[in-house]
Order: sequence, then C-alpha cells, then structure tokens
Amino acid sequence: MKITVLGGAGKMGGIAVQTLANDPRVDEVVIVDLNPQAAREVADFISSPKIRIASIDLRDHEVLVAALKEADAVVNATVYYTNLPVMRACLEARTPYVDLGGLFHTTRKQLELNDAFQEAGVAAVLGMGSAPGVPNVQARYAADRLDRITSIRIYDGIKPPPPDDTSFTYAVATILDELTMKPMVFRDGAFIEMEPLSEFEDYLFVEPLGVLPMHLSLHSEVATLPLSFADKGVQEVFFKINYWGMAPETVEKVRVLAEYGLNSTEPVEVKGVKVAPRDLMVALLREHEPPATAFLAPPANEPPNWTKEIVTEVWGEQDGRETIYRLGTMTVKGALPTGAAPAITAIWLAQGRIPPGVHPPEQVMAPEPFFAELKKLGIETRVSVTRPLD
Repeated sequence: MKITVLGGAGKMGGIAVQTLANDPRVDEVVIVDLNPQAAREVADFISSPKIRIASIDLRDHEVLVAALKEADAVVNATVYYTNLPVMRACLEARTPYVDLGGLFHTTRKQLELNDAFQEAGVAAVLGMGSAPGVPNVQARYAADRLDRITSIRIYDGIKPPPPDDTSFTYAVATILDELTMKPMVFRDGAFIEMEPLSEFEDYLFVEPLGVLPMHLSLHSEVATLPLSFADKGVQEVFFKINYWGMAPETVEKVRVLAEYGLNSTEPVEVKGVKVAPRDLMVALLREHEPPATAFLAPPANEPPNWTKEIVTEVWGEQDGRETIYRLGTMTVKGALPTGAAPAITAIWLAQGRIPPGVHPPEQVMAPEPFFAELKKLGIETRVSVTRPLD
C-alpha cells in the first residue's frame, strides 16, 4: 500500500506521515512538499525506510495528476484553499482522497463533486482530522443509538499555553480565517452567521484540562451534521474551541492587526511595490510556527506533551426518554488526532472500505473500529450516557 501525503513536511502532515510509516499495512509513504529541506528534516526525524520525498507544485495540474496516479490514497494536509483543485486532480487520477477540513464554505463546494466521484468510482472523505473529523464520528456513534436528536454540541479543548507563548498551533492562514470569518451555527433548522469569538461559555473537560473558556469558531462539522442527521430532527449544531489552543493574549494581538487592515487581500502600494497586507502578515507570523518535528514522537517513542479532549454532546431521545450522549476523545502525550485520523482514513480508502462518492466522516467512518485504531495511537475515547431516573 502506497500513501501520498501532500504537505507532508507540515505540522499535521508530518504526524500523518509518521502514523503511516509506523503502520504495518503501509509499504510506502511519499512526502510531497515544496520545501525539500523541511521534508528531509521530517523524514530524517521519523527515520523510516518506507519514506521517500517528492517536490511538486500543486498548481501544476498535469504533474500532480501523474504523481497521484501512483498512490493508493492521498492525504491532503496542505492549507484548505487547495482542497478543490487537489480533489479534481484525484478525480482525474482515480485516486481516493482525504483532507483535514474546509472551514464550512469550502466543504460545501467540495460536496458538489459527489456525482463526479461516484461516476468515476473514486472515494473521498472530507474534514477527517482532529476537528472536524473526530466529532463527526462521535456524533455518528450517538446518532446510531438515538431515536431523535435535538442538539449536537462540539467542544474542542486544548491545554492552554503560558501567556507569553506567541506560537501558532497550526497553519497561520487557517487560524487567521477562523479568527476573522463569521462562524456558522445551525439553530431552529436554519444556518445562521454569528460573530467571531462570540457566545463564550465555560465548559468542564476531564482532568488535567478542567474548566476552559469556549467560543464559537467557523468549522466544517456544522456544514454536514445537520444534513446527515436531518431525519433525526436535529435542530442545533455548533462548534466551540478555546482560542485555537493559543494564548488569549496572542489571539488578541492578531485580532488587533486584522482590525487595522493587515488581514486584507487588497494590494497596497509601498514604495512602488504592491503588497497584499495579508501576505505580509502571514509571512511574519509564520516565524512563530513551531517546526513540524516538534509535533512528532521521538524515535524512542516517547510522545510529545499533548493534552487535548474533543467532546461531542448529542442531546436527544431514546426509547421515549430524554438522553444525552457525551463522547470525549482524549490525548495526553499521545499522537495528535489531527494527523492520525486522516492517516487511518487513507488506509481505509486504500483498502476499499469507503464507497465511491464524496462523504463527510459521519456517513462512512464506522465509529467503533475507528476509535479502536485511535486507541492504539494513545488516543482514547470514552462515552457517558445521561438520562432521567424512572
């Protein structure tokens, strides 16, 4: 089995590469990245004979298609702006596809390719990372057991860094979009735009996280869960996170820069040179991104110091009684599910376990087998059920 990871030298792509290289079902992992030095650093750190490196510009459609034809499945771990062109390349190459998310609006556009993928006999799974991804499968577990669903509430809790930590937890461009674009929620049967960093609430996670302040953020789960479980009567879906795992002080600094226009894509002339303010800000902020190797388990298999719980609460009715399912997927010094989940999905795609078409995770990822695979990587899922006494 040969799996290609686009953006395999990035933080989440590197985790996917490491997960795949350590899996006995996989024979070869190809890191495709425009940064050969970063790709070599990741490959040397993992130190697996299964890994090889290729430098491909994703904008070169013909070259990309030719490379994808050699793979049994593709993990797109690049920034979500590439999702649609990479999917079209996979369609032409007849290669199964998985990505880490499309921030609601891009996911909606990707779903429109379903008929073309079905006709070509190719499978694609959208938004199969930490979140989106894990919450979708958590929701599926509960939905399979509930007769009716009223609400799906997703909370992504991450151990807060020190106040003086200015680092970004994942791609700067994606965090900028999540910080500035209006979150979508599903309420009373309709999709509604909200304000960024709104509807704060304190949520209790398992120890050692405890109570964390959570706020709305634009995410892909909201784009698909209301549609997938419409027959259950779902009336509410939202996603909340605690400052994207960053220090609130850092988030506030970036928010102020955006308010002053540095997130604009409209070019500004400076000393005779036209520059998009956003391009400058992203380039400067990337200096605060940790290297991809900081997210990988060392060769001695002592995992990084991660503490993260992804929680999905599904409220509904079972056998005529009000019932709440709470599923929490916890990482404490284990692999980060953002890279591990798409690696598992790519293996399932290569094995032919996913039918042709373009699917959100909740429709095709069987919960129990998926959670069992995560558990092998140190990512454990627990479920609790709450209902009134008779």
